Amino acid sequence: MSYEITGKLIYKEDIQQINDRFQKREFVIEVENERNSQWNNFIKIQLIQDRCELIENIQLQENIKVYFDLRGRKWENQGQTAYFTNLEGWRIERMQPQQEQPSHAVQIPEYRVEDIPQQQEQDDLPF
Repeated sequence: MSYEITGKLIYKEDIQQINDRFQKREFVIEVENERNSQWNNFIKIQLIQDRCELIENIQLQENIKVYFDLRGRKWENQGQTAYFTNLEGWRIERMQPQQEQPSHAVQIPEYRVEDIPQQQEQDDLPF
């Protein structure tokens, strides 16, 4: 299942070499809550294998869009079963700074008295 999320990079770990055939790297983005910043979400995403380098040139506090897959695993050990969910990133894009959006409000032009054409008195009016 593929998803995408946009947020600010606030933390990134070094690459962890789990064994000779597997490596991973985790990072966290802050997703802003529009109503109240106290409720911002902090989302941890992992990169694996050759994708660990995707976050290398991204600086902390940069806004990014992360494309990721939702992965679930089942693990059994000594009669115990545990389930894990991971967000596995596979693409990262830098977001351009938000430009001010044009307002949809109607602008009423300002006029000065001297800008308003003055009617000349004419004697040849039909009434």
